[in-house]
Amino acid sequence: MTVERSRIEEFIYTTCMLMDERDFSGFMALCDPEFRYRLSAYSPEIHKEMTWLDRDRKEFEEFLLKMLPKHNSDRSPLTRNAIVYKVEMNGSTAKVTSALQIFKTQLDGGATSLFAVGKYVDTVAVEGDELRLKERWVKLDTRDLGWGYHVPF
Repeated sequence: MTVERSRIEEFIYTTCMLMDERDFSGFMALCDPEFRYRLSAYSPEIHKEMTWLDRDRKEFEEFLLKMLPKHNSDRSPLTRNAIVYKVEMNGSTAKVTSALQIFKTQLDGGATSLFAVGKYVDTVAVEGDELRLKERWVKLDTRDLGWGYHVPF
């Protein structure tokens, strides 16, 4: 399990680096054909999980990633800092829970601040030497992201 865990940890970290670099095609190359992306946050006011985004692979690529250049949005770079907490193997899949901190560096002036905090709950397909991201569920603690940021976490 130790070798497997380290491979899975490195895989999760690679997905973060690709997104930090805005290498969306590189990120998608690591995703399973059945990939699903979800973004949610729990609201203590209404005592419910709020789903902000829930897309399958095709919707994620066509309606989010390919549309990014057309959005009038904040272009400040993000840096994702994930720390893998837990890897649970179940046959040929791994459920991976990671702490997530996202930092944003302003283009005007270069100040960096903590932008969002939460967790990744990832499902990773393990087939021989190949790892593929089947699902990424971003569960944010942060509920106020301001305006105009469309890049996925």
